[in-house]
Amino acid sequence: MSHCGEIYQRVVDAIFQLLFNELRESSKASEQNCREVAARISSEVARICTESKRIQDSGDIETWATTLARLRLKQCLHYYQMGAHRGRVELHSTLSAIIYRYITPSQVPTSYQARLTLIEDFLQGFYAESLNAFRRESGMGPAYRPHTLLELAEYMAFAERYGKRRIPLPGHRTQQLIILRAQTFSQQQPPETSVDMEQAAEGSATDSDSVWNEATVQQVREAMVAHESEPLEKSLRQTVIKELLAYLKERQQTECADYFTLRLKDLSAGEIEAILGLTPRQRDYLQQRFKYHLIRFALSQRWELVHQWLEADLERNLGLTPQQWQTFQGMLSQEQAELLRLKQQGFPNAAIAQTLGCTVSQVEKRWFKLLEIAWEIRNRSVSGASASQDE
Repeated sequence: MSHCGEIYQRVVDAIFQLLFNELRESSKASEQNCREVAARISSEVARICTESKRIQDSGDIETWATTLARLRLKQCLHYYQMGAHRGRVELHSTLSAIIYRYITPSQVPTSYQARLTLIEDFLQGFYAESLNAFRRESGMGPAYRPHTLLELAEYMAFAERYGKRRIPLPGHRTQQLIILRAQTFSQQQPPETSVDMEQAAEGSATDSDSVWNEATVQQVREAMVAHESEPLEKSLRQTVIKELLAYLKERQQTECADYFTLRLKDLSAGEIEAILGLTPRQRDYLQQRFKYHLIRFALSQRWELVHQWLEADLERNLGLTPQQWQTFQGMLSQEQAELLRLKQQGFPNAAIAQTLGCTVSQVEKRWFKLLEIAWEIRNRSVSGASASQDE
């Protein structure tokens, strides 16, 4: 036991110094930040070396430790150099490629787009699981989240390794952990259903928890309730949250703001009721009120910000597929089509009002209506007939 302890300490000291020096030279992170990350990686490497019978039997523990440490360092710096956004895209792409053929609802033909939606939802859960594993294996507290770019890179490198871990199976077989998780996830999926942005924001009247967590609302939940780490840099998601909270408080909707804040923490309906001192009926009423203000905010007050956040801005045809965009345009009157054209060309509302011979307020109301129609088509795939009714 003492011999193992000596090996452990020697490995930790040597590897720590190597990692610390490299991180200082290759990143702009603070000395303290480099020291903390180096300590976590060196502890992980030392633990692997002391627990691996193959490494112990090799008689060359330090060489193994150096190799493992350099591999982890290379992966961490790879994500660091790409930056927060590109790094997340890279990790997402890597893991998506591994699980793509394993993600499909059982016995249900799945379209390419539907499969991508399922992959997105599965990976959000997997990122949360990998963050918990990172906390546990690094000896971090349950509230730890990466805050700096280096910490985010460290976590993303860990998440990739965690997903690729080989899990022993009967018959001397092994399989990557993320594939096993994906197979279990797919077996639990119901047939494909439509996406409803409103449900993503507020839950349902009968069962808030199930709706908030089901796969079909992942687009907004992913952005609103991000379990993955965020660096300190300002993000679009944070801006949307800040703006929406300010919007609610400006209209003296403090209860809605409190409800939204608790939903961001992914608390259950029961927990929210207990914290706010509400009955289920009162909480349901509050959800409906929040829904009303959310839609007003998203379609009128800060529509550009929210649509950019959802990657559904004008440059992306309001998030509509080519077929949906064609349907949308076919539903517009001549005046509505002209309004859309002027908006696409970037004219301010005052100039549009002059061109259309109306007031700025009327322009805003008409544009709200157009966004509402597009919203319905995008999130509910409404038919031309039902959308015409909305006009």
